[in-house]
Amino acid sequence: MDVILLQKVENLGGLGDVVSVKAGYGRNFLIPTGRAAFATEANMAELEERRAELEKAAADKLSIAEKRKVKLDAVMVTIVCKAGDEGRLFGSVGAADIAKAVTESGVELCKQEVRLPDGPFRVTGEFEVAVHLYFDVDAVIKLTVAAEA
Repeated sequence: MDVILLQKVENLGGLGDVVSVKAGYGRNFLIPTGRAAFATEANMAELEERRAELEKAAADKLSIAEKRKVKLDAVMVTIVCKAGDEGRLFGSVGAADIAKAVTESGVELCKQEVRLPDGPFRVTGEFEVAVHLYFDVDAVIKLTVAAEA
């Protein structure tokens, strides 16, 4: 199935690209979320008319993400949890906990933006957490997980 991308899609292509995807991915995800349209002549003509509008929207999102990156790079968050004598937590600190703590510190953050490739933190210590804000815009938050006194 061929579709026209209406915005940049990670690992697939950029605005205006005609790509071939599996039918289910196109019908169930790309088209309903507004990221793509069927590759027809009428849709190609409509895309060319709307290209400037779509590029402006993408540029606006990019500038917002870059402003958020500057704020997030300066954020240092401390999360206090119950822990054993050796520093192992009773539970863990995951993406939702980190997003909540950052939002409470004054900078908006969604849990979907937090990247934890090694899973949640289960020990106390200082960590750097990657945050994916937009395509090619990533920030790093300094996180301290401390034991309850």
